[in-house]
Amino acid sequence: MARRLRPVELDFVESAPLRLVFAAEVTAPPKAVYAALADDVAGWSCWFTGVSRAESTDDGRGRDVRLTGGTRFTETVLAAEPDAHYAYRVDATNAPGLRALLEDWRLTPAGGGTRLRWTFAADGPAPFRLMMTLARPGLGRAFRDSVRALEGRLATA
Repeated sequence: MARRLRPVELDFVESAPLRLVFAAEVTAPPKAVYAALADDVAGWSCWFTGVSRAESTDDGRGRDVRLTGGTRFTETVLAAEPDAHYAYRVDATNAPGLRALLEDWRLTPAGGGTRLRWTFAADGPAPFRLMMTLARPGLGRAFRDSVRALEGRLATA
């Protein structure tokens, strides 16, 4: 059963009790990367590790995401700045321990390609924060693998 999380705004990315930040570069331009993030939400299942299904809802103002293990997220898009910034918060989930979650993607031009910075900003009880801190290396690996898969997908588009 899905639980409602605390609604947070964009400033949560700086004030969250748990912030995990990952960065990588791709050769694709920001316009193509942004389109993959914001416009082709259904395509996330083809490149983002662990996403089994994703769909845009509410005319692009929301997202419904399912992970391979059965975790579900209902999200609200908070930032959609073409070629620069895409962010969403989780409004409801069946994942235990979460109180609030915001994911923030920043895109900047870099040497003919794009530098992506993904911030996972969350709140939960101390055991949840510890577990996520310990999971940081695995999340980093999943991020890097996902970015490589995204780059491959954009190269063939």
